[in-house]
Amino acid sequence: MEKEDLKIVNRGLEDEMELSGYRLCRWKLVLVGLGGLCTGGFLFLLLYWMPEWCVKATCTRSAVRDADVALLQSTDEFKRWFRAKVRIMLAPGKDPYDNLASQTVSHRANDHAHNPSDSAPGKITRNPEDQHVPKRYFTLHSTKYFWNESIQNFEVLKGLEDLSMTCSSVHSKHSAGLNKNQQEYRRFFFGLNEIDVKVPSLFKLLIKEVLNPFYIFQLFSVILWCTDAYYYYAMAIVIMSVISIATSLYTIKKQYVMLHDMVAAHSTVRVTVCRGENETEEALSTDLVPGDVIVIPSNGIIMPCDAVLICGTCIVNESMLTGESVPVTKTDLPNPQQDIKGGDGDAIYSTEEHKRHTLFCGTNIIQTRYYTGEMVKAVVVRTGFSTAKGQLIRSILYPKPTDFKLYRDAYLFLLCLVAVASIVFVYSLVMKIINQEPVKEIIVKSLDIITITVPPALPAAMTAGIVYAQRRLRKVGIFSISPQRINICGQLNLVCFDKTGTLTEDGLDMWGIQRVEDGRFHHSEEKADDKSLVTTKFVSCMAACHSLTKIEGQLSGDPLDLKMFEATGWILVEATEEETAHHDRIELTYVKPPNQLLPPSVTSPEQDMELSELYELSASYMIGIVRQFSFSSALQRMSVVVRQIGERRMDAYLKGAPEVVASLCKKETVPDDFAEVLEDYTKQGFRVIALAHRRLESKLTFHKVQSINRDQIEKNMDFLGLIIMQNKLKTETPGVLEDLRRANIRTVMVTGDNMLTAISVARDCGMIQPQDRVIIADALPPKDGQAAKIDWHYADQPSKQLNKPTKLEEMEIIMEDGHSVDEMRIQEQYHFAMSGKSFAVIIEHFQDLLQKLVLHGTVFARMAPDQKTQLVETLESVDYFVGMCGDGANDCGALKRAHAGISLSELEASVASPFTSTTPNITCVPNLIREGRAALITSFCVFKFMALYSIIQCLSVALLYSIGSNLGDFQFLFIDIAIILVIVFTMSLNSAWKELVAQRPPSGLVSGPLLFSVLTQIIICLGFQIMAFLLIQKLDWYSKPDFYNCFVPHHMDDFTNSTKERIKNDVNTTVFFVSSFQYLIVAIVFSKGKPFRQPSYKNWPFVLSALILIGFLFFIMFFPVAEIDDFLELVCVPLSWRVSMVLILLGNTGMSVFIEGGIDQFGTKCLTWLCCRQKKVPKARYMHLAQELSVDPDWPPKPKSTTEAKPAPHPDDYSYQIEAIS
Repeated sequence: MEKEDLKIVNRGLEDEMELSGYRLCRWKLVLVGLGGLCTGGFLFLLLYWMPEWCVKATCTRSAVRDADVALLQSTDEFKRWFRAKVRIMLAPGKDPYDNLASQTVSHRANDHAHNPSDSAPGKITRNPEDQHVPKRYFTLHSTKYFWNESIQNFEVLKGLEDLSMTCSSVHSKHSAGLNKNQQEYRRFFFGLNEIDVKVPSLFKLLIKEVLNPFYIFQLFSVILWCTDAYYYYAMAIVIMSVISIATSLYTIKKQYVMLHDMVAAHSTVRVTVCRGENETEEALSTDLVPGDVIVIPSNGIIMPCDAVLICGTCIVNESMLTGESVPVTKTDLPNPQQDIKGGDGDAIYSTEEHKRHTLFCGTNIIQTRYYTGEMVKAVVVRTGFSTAKGQLIRSILYPKPTDFKLYRDAYLFLLCLVAVASIVFVYSLVMKIINQEPVKEIIVKSLDIITITVPPALPAAMTAGIVYAQRRLRKVGIFSISPQRINICGQLNLVCFDKTGTLTEDGLDMWGIQRVEDGRFHHSEEKADDKSLVTTKFVSCMAACHSLTKIEGQLSGDPLDLKMFEATGWILVEATEEETAHHDRIELTYVKPPNQLLPPSVTSPEQDMELSELYELSASYMIGIVRQFSFSSALQRMSVVVRQIGERRMDAYLKGAPEVVASLCKKETVPDDFAEVLEDYTKQGFRVIALAHRRLESKLTFHKVQSINRDQIEKNMDFLGLIIMQNKLKTETPGVLEDLRRANIRTVMVTGDNMLTAISVARDCGMIQPQDRVIIADALPPKDGQAAKIDWHYADQPSKQLNKPTKLEEMEIIMEDGHSVDEMRIQEQYHFAMSGKSFAVIIEHFQDLLQKLVLHGTVFARMAPDQKTQLVETLESVDYFVGMCGDGANDCGALKRAHAGISLSELEASVASPFTSTTPNITCVPNLIREGRAALITSFCVFKFMALYSIIQCLSVALLYSIGSNLGDFQFLFIDIAIILVIVFTMSLNSAWKELVAQRPPSGLVSGPLLFSVLTQIIICLGFQIMAFLLIQKLDWYSKPDFYNCFVPHHMDDFTNSTKERIKNDVNTTVFFVSSFQYLIVAIVFSKGKPFRQPSYKNWPFVLSALILIGFLFFIMFFPVAEIDDFLELVCVPLSWRVSMVLILLGNTGMSVFIEGGIDQFGTKCLTWLCCRQKKVPKARYMHLAQELSVDPDWPPKPKSTTEAKPAPHPDDYSYQIEAIS
């Protein structure tokens, strides 16, 4: 039953979950109600905190299809639990895509779609005799899951993509739009088209915040203190908690309001919707459903949904999604059925594959292009939270928890404190019973120990370091939307960099051109705007083959296109609508050379004189762009169909990656030395683009060109030559990468550029050292019955040590923490480089090799956005802490997936990245890592200090309980407010050390040196406090009056009530002074500086606070002031004992400093030596792999060898056997 009824929803996606069904059980509900009443509501709280316990305590297991309650568990590493109520909606049909020809509408369904549980018959009816269909669904994270009978599982209705429709069916079946009846029927299922970010009321937020386990514990503490008359301390804690809750509520509310405003600003607009062939009507964008056809206005619009263009062209600013502010041109979806050769190449439509034809929600349509009488139309594909913008908002509203060892260890630390508290609780219980104290006194005082041991200021103390680090980062232009990740930055040991715009300058500079004529290369030429070249096909291709447009008179578009066009010196002219109408819809955009570049006469024998007169272009060489096939990163090329004014036949121009363009050209037009010339340029780090041309057949008319498939155009081309662009390194890049290398932080390049160019840039910037070898892994998928294989070949020979044999990595494992091998000094002698295509093959067919390859993979070229994300995931799977730095253009997925994503874009896309740098270079990376390390060490210091504070105070109270005494209310107040809070908030102020060091801080609290440090300091403090406690009771004056200092020993006061707690006494004063100084001693000892933070003496607020507190304590010890003594309930002790206390404290200080210094100096080395003797296997997977590979004689693969993947003999076993073939 358990296994059969466990369903998987969102299979294969990031939010994949296991789903089980439950039905409410009355007798269980009654029992839980009684239990809640008996425990004073604590059981209800426990079930509120633990959703799976709540469901299992109140329900019985049932089949998923019959469930009242859905219990879901995420399948990721966090294993989070969610519960959702299953509701029933009465719908007029089972499937939102049913044909509703016979249905009639009686009422609008807007409210119904929003609240399907309130459905009532009569909203939409087929015929009076037809019944409504009950449809089961539940809502989780703003997404509705509907029960699907055919697959026997819950599924999400995303939109038209659910139909797996082909491009031609988008045109044939969905281009007419929906009638009102169909639209309202679909709204039952899809709801309103809105991204509804509800801003919770302050009351709701308050309840949610107050029900946090920590505040519940504080409430328990305050009630307990009030019953014991500790009013002042209770009041101070209440004030602290109120300030903390108010700050938290303000921050959360502000974030909700900001997000709501960001979404609401453009969420509701008026749109024109097509109803049938020629009928249109105005409607609100919230009424749109998948399948509606909307008209894009010529003056632009902020898209309210995801839609696919079926007619016309749009210029779109997609910065909200991609971070790229450069406008992109979106063209209408190709219709393969109208192609010259029929329906070949009819692909299934997908928003990812066809993003060049898809308008995404939230993106800004700047302007549209259309022909007279025709409207620019788009079919709505997805609405609401299913849209691209909706998914981005969902990821912000429901983020994944941050998985970091520090936070897991924090809970472990609290459990240890609870364990200590339990021991002291039992001890105090026994002592109170032995002293025969009243029952109320026994219960209150024993429970008080628990509130002392678990410090109420812990959360505030823990966040202080992060808040200060965030403030310092802001000063250097780094902003964070996820402050908790600052600590994780301190652990980064690998950073991936995008190349263009990140390591190198954003734009490309024109270096030169190399034309081809008669299948041979000319010498390279510097300029393309030479008079002698103006009429060549090469320059015409440069001038016409681009996606530039004019916006408010300014040329705008891809920077590469812009540079190329500017190099020609030509002018771009966009025809007005009137001109287009007058000339029967000829070209929309023209390019022409300026008059000064033109030779005296440019006349073609085929020139049509009538057209020449019409355009008055007798002296121009004007080219009209008839159709554009936009650049596709999958195809690595773009093309245009053009017509020179006056010519009857049209031309096609193509530009793209040289290898791709050459493969589409006639062999005789490609020079024999093409590969050598290309390799020569790419090795020097140039970006090379190839151009090609083809004269089209005269039978190709303007109208036929508008519906032709690009494959029909992009073939049998004539190779024109190469454009060589220079992509300069940013001046800061080599220095930053050298800093990271010295700090043992690996650097990896992930780019969409050419492999050899990427390797060249990697060498130039120091990512690959001059003497290191580069091994290219060229993986090929299975073909013609042959298995997948990897061909290994070495790139260019390194510049040094060419005569030396390739040396395998020399590895020295350095134990840093004692719990794991934390640093690896690798003398790397080889690097792997691979393309996106090879990476895809390796992921699919060579899973066993993948982790070995990423261990030394340094250059990943021609990587698609999703492949960048996969690479980050693979690196994380071998236990690297991965940083990702990109310009936001196509790195959003990887930026979100990495432990620390740093976007160099200031645009809205930075919402996807935890960190955004306003400095457009990679200097932000070492800054972030340094601040992360400082924040991490601060967290450790605070944790250690808070642990010692709890234990010292716990011991003080336990010792005083043994003589029937306790610390006074104002003594607690002074310790907790004046000492602990002041010290915690000032010791966190140490800024980061000025440089990155090779050593990394430990990743968790449960590490050898840290635990050893805490335990030794606990023993020292306990030892000296017990020493003082026992010594005072052995002194003569403790039992006899000391007439020189104090007239009557305070422990001998006559108490009228023997059970009353005696606070004002010698022992209490001694314990108070000793413990107060001990808090300050451990604060100073734990406040570490180098190598991760600035020395503590530079933290003047901390030094000043500590000196003032030490001075104040010495002052009231040696120069008692009656008012202060009365306030703090202190007594006057003999001078000799005060001097003795100072000597005890000096001994405590000396031993604490000596032990902590010894741990810092020798602790790591001792633990390394111990672990090496035991031959401990490193915990990090990448280090374990490195150990294995260091003794593998067949690694790295030999040059010119091949590795084949053979399927395993057992069909159920999906692993691969790897067979090396020389």
